[in-house]
Amino acid sequence: MKNSRFLVLGETCKDIYVYCAAKRLAPDFPVPVLEISTITENPGMAMNLRRNILQVRNQCDIVTNSNWETITKTRYVHEETNYMFIRIDSPHIIEPFNLNDLDFSYDYIIISDYDKGFLSQSDIKFISTNHQNVFLDTKKVLGPWADNCRFIKVNDYEYRRSQGNISKHLDARIIRTLGKEGCLYQGKQFKTREVDVRDSSGAGDAFFAAFVVEFNNSGNVEQSLEFANSCASKVVSERGVTLICPEL
Repeated sequence: MKNSRFLVLGETCKDIYVYCAAKRLAPDFPVPVLEISTITENPGMAMNLRRNILQVRNQCDIVTNSNWETITKTRYVHEETNYMFIRIDSPHIIEPFNLNDLDFSYDYIIISDYDKGFLSQSDIKFISTNHQNVFLDTKKVLGPWADNCRFIKVNDYEYRRSQGNISKHLDARIIRTLGKEGCLYQGKQFKTREVDVRDSSGAGDAFFAAFVVEFNNSGNVEQSLEFANSCASKVVSERGVTLICPEL
């Protein structure tokens, strides 16, 4: 394993899972009465990406919003079936990152951009223009501002939303994830093994983390995509936000 230095840059929230039983309907409205059994909490978004990287590496720093514990995504989930009743988000008020604070000495800068105000398009363009190994996962509509990123991961919805702005140059850098169908890269589909999907939460972070780590180790894009697919398949077969397995 190469002794590279990794930096994750992006927004973080707190993920809260409230697992419930639902044994009856309310007498006044036809809605289930939820009886809370367990509650779990963990850092989400950019910090979840970092947690996945740390599963298979002993180093990964992060620069994120300091108020992440006040920014919550709370999911109420049926304990027996894993069906989600509702997700409640607190307001996502995040201060912009000051580019003057960025350390460019890392071997890899991995941007986890949820488009909540921490990084602008011009910020990402500046970072990727001044660093050769910027890996981007973004919720922004893509465009020329992302041209200098080495790899860009988006899901199928995000790709279709950006399609009118994607040049051939940009398209060659995009890894387009397709859920149970795997991913597409430069016109080739990388299929994943079929599993029973219990929870897709955190699957994108697991895929991206696995891809970055394996690409650092091997330098082989196809091998890295296959590894990322394997890790994501394992994660979605578990309940809640699950991290990738070090033994994979």
